[in-house]
Amino acid sequence: MKAKNILLTFALLPTAAAAFASPSVLDVSDASQTPSVIFPQSFETDTKEMLEDWYLKNYAVLDYEADSRPEAEVSDELIIERLGKLPTVIEMPFNDPVRNMINFYANRKRQLVENMLGLSLYYMPIFEEALERYGLPNELRYLPVIESALVPTAVSRVGASGLWQFMPATASGLGLEINSLIDQRRDPYKSSDAAARYLKQLYNTYSDWSLAIAAYNCGPGNVNKALRRAGGGKHDFWDIYAFLPAETRGYVPAFIAANYIMNYHKDHNISPALARRPIITDTVHVSRRIHFDQISEVLAIPMNELRALNPQFRQDVIPGDIKPYALVLPSLQTLAYIANEDSIANHNATRYARRGVVEPSSGASVGRDSRGEYYEEEVIIYHTVRRGETLSKIAQKYGVSVKDIRKLNKVGKSVKRGKKLKIKTVERRYRPKTQDVPVTRTAEDDAADSTALVAANKLPASAASNTETSKSSSKAKADNKADNKSDAKVAAKAEQSSKAKAEKGKKKSNKAKATSYTVRKGDNLGKIAARHGITVKQLKKANGLKSDRIDIGQKLTIPAK
Repeated sequence: MKAKNILLTFALLPTAAAAFASPSVLDVSDASQTPSVIFPQSFETDTKEMLEDWYLKNYAVLDYEADSRPEAEVSDELIIERLGKLPTVIEMPFNDPVRNMINFYANRKRQLVENMLGLSLYYMPIFEEALERYGLPNELRYLPVIESALVPTAVSRVGASGLWQFMPATASGLGLEINSLIDQRRDPYKSSDAAARYLKQLYNTYSDWSLAIAAYNCGPGNVNKALRRAGGGKHDFWDIYAFLPAETRGYVPAFIAANYIMNYHKDHNISPALARRPIITDTVHVSRRIHFDQISEVLAIPMNELRALNPQFRQDVIPGDIKPYALVLPSLQTLAYIANEDSIANHNATRYARRGVVEPSSGASVGRDSRGEYYEEEVIIYHTVRRGETLSKIAQKYGVSVKDIRKLNKVGKSVKRGKKLKIKTVERRYRPKTQDVPVTRTAEDDAADSTALVAANKLPASAASNTETSKSSSKAKADNKADNKSDAKVAAKAEQSSKAKAEKGKKKSNKAKATSYTVRKGDNLGKIAARHGITVKQLKKANGLKSDRIDIGQKLTIPAK
C-alpha cells in the first residue's frame, strides 16, 4: 500500500511542479477566456425593476435611453492610463479579465451603470463615512456596486443579502441582527459599519488588499487553500488566480472595472446622474411596536419612502417593544414623528396589536332570536335504530349526512334494529339572562306569600296575619278591621289548601318541594347533584338536559329527593 503511494507521488511531481509555477499578470489573459470565470450576480440585476425604485424616481435625474446611446471606442492604452490616474491606495492593474469586465459595464450594462450612478448619490456618503471611520481606502466604496448593484434588498443564490451581501453566519459574527422582522444586512448604516470592520480584519490577516478583497468574496478558507497550492513565498491575488473559485476569479477584475466605470462613465457616453433635489435624513429611536402603515397614514409619508429609507424592517414592522430601533426619516419629518408619536402608536392600534392570551374556539356560533342570545354547539347524541329505519332517514332526521354517521360509528350501508348510533349534530343553547327584571309587589302578592308560607308549614291561620304584620306593621295598625277580615279569609284558604295537598298524594307533594339553583364558576352536574343528594340522571331529567354542558348563571331545577 505504501509502495503504491510512493509511485503515485513521483508520477504526479511534474504536474504538481507546473501547477505551483506562479502565473504572471499577463498569463491571466489565457485563463480569462475559459468558461470557469463567472461574472458577479449583480450583473443580472433587473434594470427595469430598478427604475421603479422610490429614490431613483423622486430624487435622481436619469437617462432612460442609456442602453440605446452609441458605444465609445476606447483603446487598452487609454484604459491603462485612466486606471493609473485613479487616486487609489489599492493597485488597479490592467489585463484581459479587467478589460472584459469594463466592456460588460460600458457596453452591455449601460442602463445598470446609469441606475447605480443615481443610487450612489444617496449611498456613497454612507459607505465613505464607514470606511473613513476605520481608516480604510475610499475606493472600497465600490464593492457594493459589484456585490448588490446598490440594491439593499438583493439576495444571492446562496443566501447572501444586503448592499454588502453578507451571509447569515458572517453577519451574525459581526453583530448584525437577523430574524423574521429585522435584517440588518439591509441596513445601509449598520451593514456598512460591519463591512468596514470585516475588511479591516481581512487586511490585517493578509497585508494585501487584493487578497483581502478576494477573501471577502469567497472566504478566508478558500484564499488560504489557494495560497497553499501556489507554494511558498509572498503572493497576491494574481499569483493564486488559477487556484481560486471561478466566481472569485472575476471578483477582483470586477472591482477594478467598477472603480473605472463609476469614475469614467462620461467617457463611455453614459450620462452622469444628477440629483433632482437633495434628500436629507435623520433618525428617531422607536421604543414601541409600530407599523409603517401607522406612520404613513398619520404623517402622510408614502410607504415606498419608508421602505426605501428603512429596508432592514422586513415586514414593515418596527418591534420597538422588544428593544429600541432607529427609524430613518426625511429630516423635516423627524420632529413631526416625535410630536405625534402617541397618535401614531394609537392609530388603528387594534389592527396591529399582538394578542398575549388567546382562548381557543369551541366551535360554537353565537346568534340572537326572539328568545334571546344563543350559541350553537356540536354535541354527540345517541339514537337507537327502530324497525324500518335506514341510515338515510336517521341522517335526515338529525340534519347530518349518511357518510358522517357511517364514519363516526364505523358501520356499513345498513344497520340492524336496536343498534345504538352516535350522531354528531348541532344544538342551540340559550344564554341565561344576567339580570332579573324587577317586579313590583302589591299587598295582594304579600298576602299570597303569607298564605303559601302558612300552608307549606301547616301553621295556624293567625300566622298569616303575623307574617303580614311583620312585613308592614304600619299598614296593619292603620286598618285593623281590614286585617281581621283578611285573617279570616287567609285562614279559610289555608285550611282548604292543606286538605287539597293531602289528597294529591306524595308525588305532588314532592314536586312542591323542588328548588332552584344558579350555576356558579367551577360547577358541574356531578358536583351539583352530590351537593343536593340526587343523581346526575335525575338532575338532567328535571332540566331537560341532553348533555352535561351547563353555563355560569344558568338556573337549574333541583328535584325533590
